[in-house]
Amino acid sequence: MSQSHSATIDRDAYSRGVLYVLAAGIVWSTVGLGVRLIDEATSWHILLYRSLTLTPFLFAVLWVRSGGRPIAVIRSAGISALIAGFALFLAFAGGIYAIQKTTVASALLLFASAPVFAALLGRLFLGERVRAATAVAIFVALIGVAVMVADGFSTGNMIGNLAAIGSAIGFAVYSVVLRWGKARDMMPSVFLSGLITIVLAAVICIGNGLPLTVSTNDATVALLMGVCQIGVGLVLFTIGSRAVPSAELTLLSLGEVMLAPVWVWLYIGEVPSQFTVVGGSILLAAIIGNAMTGMSRKPAPVETMDR
Repeated sequence: MSQSHSATIDRDAYSRGVLYVLAAGIVWSTVGLGVRLIDEATSWHILLYRSLTLTPFLFAVLWVRSGGRPIAVIRSAGISALIAGFALFLAFAGGIYAIQKTTVASALLLFASAPVFAALLGRLFLGERVRAATAVAIFVALIGVAVMVADGFSTGNMIGNLAAIGSAIGFAVYSVVLRWGKARDMMPSVFLSGLITIVLAAVICIGNGLPLTVSTNDATVALLMGVCQIGVGLVLFTIGSRAVPSAELTLLSLGEVMLAPVWVWLYIGEVPSQFTVVGGSILLAAIIGNAMTGMSRKPAPVETMDR
C-alpha cells in the first residue's frame, strides 16, 4: 500500500470519526430536555434508571459487534475499559452533583474545560500533540461558553464548582483512556460504566434514605434516556474516538452545550437569552472551524509493510 493511499485512509477515518463525535454531541444535547420532562425523581434516580436500560443496550451492541461473544470482548478490553468506565461514572455523577449545588450556568462553563484537561492528559500520557488550530478552537469555545452563561454565572458555591471541574476531568480521562485503548474494542468501557453506575447510584439512594421506586412517567423518561440519549451517544463517541485525538474529542462534543437550549426552546418554550444565542454562535464557529481544518489537513504518512 502506498503512503498516499494510507494518508487518504487516515483522512477518511478522521473525517468519519469527527462526524461520529459531532453526532454524539447532538444526541447528548437532548438530555436537558429529558430532564425537564421528569416530574419528581432526583438526579440519582435519573442516573440509576437510565443505567438500567443503558447496560443491557450496550450488552446487545457488544453481542452484535462480537458475533455473539460479548464476554470475551469485555475480558479482552482489559484494565483500560475498567478505568474508562469508572471515569465516565465520575463525569456523570460530578455533573449531577454540580447542577444540584451550583448554578447551571456555572456548571456548564466549568464542564467546558474538559478539552483543556484532555489536551494536557493526552500530551502527558499519550504524547498527542495539540494542533495550533485546535488550541485556538478550544480558546474560542471557552469564550463562547462564557458568553452563553454570562448572565447566570456564580462563584458562590465552591463545592458545586469543584464537582463540575471533577466532571470535566472525568470526561477528559474517559476520552484519553479511549485513545489509549484504541487498538482494542473499547465499547466494553461504556457497558462497565453502566454496571458501576447502577451499583453506586443505588447505594447513594439507599444511603440518603431515598426510595428506589419513582413514578411511571419519571421511570419511563429516564429509561428511554438510557438508550436513546446516553447509550446511542456513547456508542457514537466511542467509535469516533479511534480516529480523533483526545483534545478534539472533547471539543467536538461541546455541541451538546450549544444545542441543549435549542431543544428546550423548541419543545417547552423556554426562550434562550441573547447571551445564549451569541455564545452558542461563537461555540459553533469554534467546533466547525476545528473540524474543517482537521479534515483538510494532510495526515502524516503511515508506515506500511507493502511498498
